[in-house]
Amino acid sequence: MKNAIFREKEQRLELEELAGDILSHSRNELYLSLRFCDRALSRLRFAPHAELSPAGTDGLFLFYRTDELIRLFYADPRYVNRVYLHLIMHCLFEHLFTDPPSGVDPAIWKRKWNLACDITSEFLLDGLYLPCLHHRKSALRLSFFQELTKTGMIVTAQNVFGRLSDPEADPESFSALEREFHADDHRLWYTPSSARQQTRTLWKDIRERMQTELETFSKEAASLAPALSTQIRTANRRRYDYRRFLRRFCVLREEMQVDPDSFDYIYYHYGLEHYHNMPLIEPLETKEVYRIEEFVLVIDTSMSCDGRLVNRFLEETWAVLSESETYSRRFHIRILQCDEKVRQDTLITSQEELRSYQKAFTVTGRGGTDFRPAFAYVNSLAAKGVFHHLRGLLYFTDGYGIYPVKRPRYDTAFIFLKEDYRDTDVPPWAIKLILDPANPSL
Repeated sequence: MKNAIFREKEQRLELEELAGDILSHSRNELYLSLRFCDRALSRLRFAPHAELSPAGTDGLFLFYRTDELIRLFYADPRYVNRVYLHLIMHCLFEHLFTDPPSGVDPAIWKRKWNLACDITSEFLLDGLYLPCLHHRKSALRLSFFQELTKTGMIVTAQNVFGRLSDPEADPESFSALEREFHADDHRLWYTPSSARQQTRTLWKDIRERMQTELETFSKEAASLAPALSTQIRTANRRRYDYRRFLRRFCVLREEMQVDPDSFDYIYYHYGLEHYHNMPLIEPLETKEVYRIEEFVLVIDTSMSCDGRLVNRFLEETWAVLSESETYSRRFHIRILQCDEKVRQDTLITSQEELRSYQKAFTVTGRGGTDFRPAFAYVNSLAAKGVFHHLRGLLYFTDGYGIYPVKRPRYDTAFIFLKEDYRDTDVPPWAIKLILDPANPSL
């Protein structure tokens, strides 16, 4: 005869098996509608967890609380489908692999980041328009999504986090958003793990394969999920270091300074030992270095370009240009402010002038947007012989404007911030660079 402890254990195992079957059913139903997500949907292994509510993930396992999962399924199977795919979105877009930056309160940061990730995942789910995910949307959800999309920005966790960090945000509204978008437990995100980087790489590979699938075999599916397709392409962009990017505009030249990298200490020491303090080799007195000598920086000052983003971009650019090893002692940098015409032209030839311009910088313009006048102006300066070795032009903008048709003789880069950009019309001959306000090494 079975004792009470044995019967309780047997019942618990039966419920865990039932919950596993529910998740398997949910995975199969999602797969029938989202075949391009097959690798992502089958990546997580199921495991019960007594403390998570109703489920959570560490990137390898889908942990669930048995009783709550069963309760959700009996209330409506679509709830389980949404939780399952909600967790997959967190993994695909690396929400759980982001740590609090230094110098901030971790508790406050985590609360905002958790909400931003939940909002982003729910936004993507609501954009799929699948019967197995359908649910009635509240007025709060609809109005918040409308505010996010009316600016034209891509709804990513980073962008939503920036919006939630607005100092004028209402604390009561923040709590209401938490109640509206909460779907899973995030406590496992911040648990140290030796396999964390490996897991992140695994999901990055899955996301890149999904993009290939959407662009080749599943184009029809991509048209039914535009928000998801756009965010996958955005997340898969190649990352660049901004300082290394600026080297495209540098000139290789020789300068009078000792070059320790090319000096061979073995021959030097051998000569001192065998030829009475006569070295066989002396340090080179010249060194080949990359220096910025001439380039143009154009700032879009139209009404559509946010002044805050302009200042963020300039701060990063000043930081790079202020490094002594970046530019020559005398250089020629033109900083133009332009909307539908060139409003200001400032010549910078020294570090002191750069500091003075940075301190006194003000935005001039706020009219329409046309990129062509800046290129015409720079071409006229080049025709007059103002430039001798113009390597390139950086154009900071939000992307809303008329681009020139003809490629100039110098390299051109249109630079955007991830917080707000539209780069679909950038000419194929131009370089596109997207900077992250929180991490400029993009």
